[in-house]
Amino acid sequence: MRGISRLAFLAAVAAMPAGAETVKLTLLGVGDVYNFEEEDGRGGFARLNAVAKAERAANPNTLYLFNGDMLSPSLASGFDKGQNTIDFTNLVPFDLAVPGNHEFDFGPENFYEKMKASKYPWAAVNITKDDGSPVEGLNGVMVKEIAGLKIALIPVAQDTSPEVSSTGSLKFLPTVDSGIAAAEKAIEDGADLVVGVVQTDMENDRKLIASHAFDVILSGDDHSYATAYDGVTAYVETSVDAQLLTPVDLMVDIKVTEDGKREISWTPTFRFIDTATVTPDPETAALADALRAKMDEALNVEIGTLEAPLDSRRNVVRAEESTMGNLIADGMRDATGADIAIMNGGGIRGDTTYDAGRKLTRRDILTELPFGNTTVVTELPGSQVLLALENGVSQVEKGAGRFAQVSGLTYVFDAAAEPGSRISEVMVGGAPLEADKLYKVAVNDYILGGGDGYAALGGGRIVTDGPTGQLVANDVMAYVEKLGTVKLAVEGRIKKLGQ
Repeated sequence: MRGISRLAFLAAVAAMPAGAETVKLTLLGVGDVYNFEEEDGRGGFARLNAVAKAERAANPNTLYLFNGDMLSPSLASGFDKGQNTIDFTNLVPFDLAVPGNHEFDFGPENFYEKMKASKYPWAAVNITKDDGSPVEGLNGVMVKEIAGLKIALIPVAQDTSPEVSSTGSLKFLPTVDSGIAAAEKAIEDGADLVVGVVQTDMENDRKLIASHAFDVILSGDDHSYATAYDGVTAYVETSVDAQLLTPVDLMVDIKVTEDGKREISWTPTFRFIDTATVTPDPETAALADALRAKMDEALNVEIGTLEAPLDSRRNVVRAEESTMGNLIADGMRDATGADIAIMNGGGIRGDTTYDAGRKLTRRDILTELPFGNTTVVTELPGSQVLLALENGVSQVEKGAGRFAQVSGLTYVFDAAAEPGSRISEVMVGGAPLEADKLYKVAVNDYILGGGDGYAALGGGRIVTDGPTGQLVANDVMAYVEKLGTVKLAVEGRIKKLGQ
C-alpha cells in the first residue's frame, strides 16, 4: 500500500474482479527474556513456550520472532553464560532471532558458541566483522514464503551495543539507516510484506515507523509494552521476561488485477495475552525444575550476616551512593589492594533492599552481579580517573548505568552543570586527587574495555587482566566471608550539590 492513499487503494481493489484469496498471518514477537522462572505467576520460558506452541497450533501461518536480549543478565547466566536460555528456546525454536546487546555480555566468542548451539537462525543486517566482512553463522534478511506470500524479515541490532556490552571488534552499523535500507531493498526485490525484527530504543522505533518502509515492526530493548498502527505500519514493543505478549494477526488479501499483477492489502489485529492466565508448557517446566534444583544446591549457602540494611535499587545505584555499591567496590579493592575501585551502577542488578539481620548468600551476590565480569587493576594518572568519574555522572539525569559507585575515594558532583564539567572535588585516601599521580584502579573488565562510555579507563598499565582476574562476584563473596558481619552505611563517598 505504498505510494497511494489507503482509501484510494481500497476503492481500486473494490472494482477488481472477484476471486481474491485471504490469508491469516500471525506474528509473535518477544524479546528481553532473561529469567527462566516466572515472577508473581507471570512470564518465564514455560509460559512463553506454551503460548508459542498454541499460536503455531492455531495458525500454521505463524512466525515466531525474537528481537534481542536473553543470554544475560540473570542469576542462571552467571553460571552458564546464557546456555540455559538456548536450551529453553530450542524446545520451541524461533523462526529468526536478532542478537541484542546482552547477547555480547560474555564477549563475542560466547555469542558464537550459543549461536551454534541454537536450533534456529540468528541474523542482523548491521553487524559485521571489523573489516566489514560477514560474521559466520549470522544471517541477513530472511525471506519466508507462506501461503503464497513473500515475507521479508529485516533483522536489525542496536548500534549502541559496543557502548554497553563486550562486542569485541565487531562493527555495528547505524540501526535506523541500515534497517530502512534493507527494507526498501526488500520491497524492490518483490516482497509482499516487510517485517522489522528490531532491538533498539523507542526513539529509533519512531524513526523506523515514520519511514513507512515496514509493514510491521516488532521491537525490544525498552522493557515496556506498547502497540501502535498509523494506517501503514503496525508496531509492537515487547514487554520484559515474556510477561505480556501481543500476537499480531494480519488478514492479508491477495488479489490479481486484470493485467495479471498482484495487489496486497491487509488489516492488523492486536491480541493481548497476560501470561498469568497461561498454563506452563510441561516439557519446559520440567527443564526449569531441574535447573532450579541445581542452582539451589550451589547458591543457598550463607556467607555473612547484615548488621545494617543494604540497598541495590536501580534508581539508587544509578544516581547516588549506595550501600550495595559500597560493598561491591570495597570487595574489589580489598581483593586487589588497589588505591581506588570503580563499579558501574548498571552492573548491579538486584534492584532490591536487604534488611538488617539477614543472612547473605551466594545467591544474593550473584543476583546482584550476574554478568560474569572479572576484576581488573589498571594504573592510571589522576587526570584519567577524573575523566572516568565525569563519564560516570554525565547521564545521571537519565538513570544511565555508567554512574560510578566507588571505594577509596570520594567525589562531589553537580547534575545541573554541563556533562564533562560536573565533578567539583575528588579526594583519594583523604587527599586531593593529583592529575599527574599514578593510581592503581580496580574496575571490572567491561568498563575497562570502554563499556558504558568509560574510554578514559583505557591506555593504562594493566596490573591484572581479565583472564587472570577473579570474577567480581567471587571477590565480593570472599570479602563478605572475610567480614562475617557486614555493616555499611551511606557515608559521603558521593555527594550531590544541592542535597
